[in-house]
Amino acid sequence: MIEIEVEDAAWTAALPDVDAVVSRGATAALGAVEGDVVVLLTDDAGVQDLNARFRDKDRPTNVLSFPAAESAFPHLGDLVLGFAYCAAEAETQGKTLSDHLSHLVVHGVLHLLGRDHEDDAEAEEMEAEEREILAALGVADPYAVEHEADA
Repeated sequence: MIEIEVEDAAWTAALPDVDAVVSRGATAALGAVEGDVVVLLTDDAGVQDLNARFRDKDRPTNVLSFPAAESAFPHLGDLVLGFAYCAAEAETQGKTLSDHLSHLVVHGVLHLLGRDHEDDAEAEEMEAEEREILAALGVADPYAVEHEADA
């Protein structure tokens, strides 16, 4: 089950189908994995507060992933996204907010499933998995511009 809580109305104002976008991304990332995920769509101040309290980084970011303890199964964890940061990032990257949100949800769910990008090998593996999931959703490679800049 994917539970979506919209705390900042800016999300639904910008994306009237935000629940469907989040649900599709999370479901696709989960694949055959059984489990529940809670996604909180909030504002940047809410993300910054959580980022400061739990990661010692006093700034907003695009997505925070909070994996649940194994004893909490079937709850896999929580994702938190702040509107203004995500919207600005999508605009800067030349992406629709819907596609960017899909990517961030897939990325966050993969973190809940234990994927990470701490080193180059992990990052390449995780990005490849994200590309595959997003392609199935009709979302373009979110890393294409980044890789073109590296070339």
